[in-house]
Amino acid sequence: MSGVRPSARDWTPEEDLLGFFGPDSVTWRVHADPVYSVGGLRALLLQALHPVAMDGVARNSVFRESPWQRLTRTAEYVDTLTFGTRREAIRAVRRVRGLHRRLGGTEETTGRTYRVDDADLLLWVHACEVDSLLDVARRAGVVTPAEADRYVAEQVTAAALIGVDPDDVPASVAELEAYFARVRPQLALTPAAREAWRFLVVPPMPRWVQLLTPARPAWGSLASLAVATLPPWARRLASMPGLALTDTAATAALKAFRTGLLAVPERARRSPIVRAGFDRTAAAEAV
Repeated sequence: MSGVRPSARDWTPEEDLLGFFGPDSVTWRVHADPVYSVGGLRALLLQALHPVAMDGVARNSVFRESPWQRLTRTAEYVDTLTFGTRREAIRAVRRVRGLHRRLGGTEETTGRTYRVDDADLLLWVHACEVDSLLDVARRAGVVTPAEADRYVAEQVTAAALIGVDPDDVPASVAELEAYFARVRPQLALTPAAREAWRFLVVPPMPRWVQLLTPARPAWGSLASLAVATLPPWARRLASMPGLALTDTAATAALKAFRTGLLAVPERARRSPIVRAGFDRTAAAEAV
């Protein structure tokens, strides 16, 4: 599917309605679960450890000026790709691919000149997202080992849509682990990555938000879990052993975090895009 521009001619109205994954997929279960927020932040931390990918973010995005805006856009993109109709997902993909085609630079520590849409960079971002969302879902008991492989395989579609050759995309947990083993020698905590980690772990907030809302401690808990669930090699590379949480303690804390959020009404903990996906498919099944 790399380089292909799907259109409404490629699927039936029923397929369009269900989106690229559908309510019976492991992807919907993983991406709709409360621990998804931890996995999303974990993915961003992990992605920052690739010098060239991180340079692309630092050089070409509004991350420094408007970190919340970038986080929101990223979440909206993944939500649309997962829970939107196929038409909606393709519009989001085309918008992102159009932006990527115009962006690039030269990373100082490696000397590599790149484009943001270089296939290996897109694959790195994809692998970090899949590994992170799957890791927290497995720890929290959201998926079984067999379903873990199914999730990785389903996500090949997401990588192909953004421009990666499907044959290059890990399609099982074992293939995903092998991919990270191959890429690890390229990773480093560059100055740009260190700044990104600081933004993500202790993001800037207006003083009134810090004083009058629980945003700071709430984000602190989220960031602690995201760091603690990273692979040990990633925490060592970033000189952050896990914010004092052992692997066992991190898993227990993640389960407690999930239990607490499950008590919150779905309307409050799910984005409008996610809710619309469930409402749309439920209405179709009722017909």
